[in-house]
Amino acid sequence: MRIIWSPLSIERVTEIAKHIRRDDPAIAQLVVDTIFESVEKLSEFPESGAMNPEANRKDIRQLVVKNHRIIYRVESESILILTVRHSRQLLEGDVIAEK
Repeated sequence: MRIIWSPLSIERVTEIAKHIRRDDPAIAQLVVDTIFESVEKLSEFPESGAMNPEANRKDIRQLVVKNHRIIYRVESESILILTVRHSRQLLEGDVIAEK
């Protein structure tokens, strides 16, 4: 399956990297690399993430990587990465709204 990153998800990963980079640039790179590697695995195992509890929909799932949740939607031929959030942050409703 094809992986598609939403503009919001790319923005969030960039923000995460900038925040961590202030304290430790090497750790920031490690976190970003781990996020991207975890997402790549979804192309073969799209339903490997748990259902997202806020969405309560079978097509909206999440992976937990380090202290971050990767929220994604499984579509017929692709996986759309909706956002990446710190594990303590709740999602806004518009992120998981219908297409």
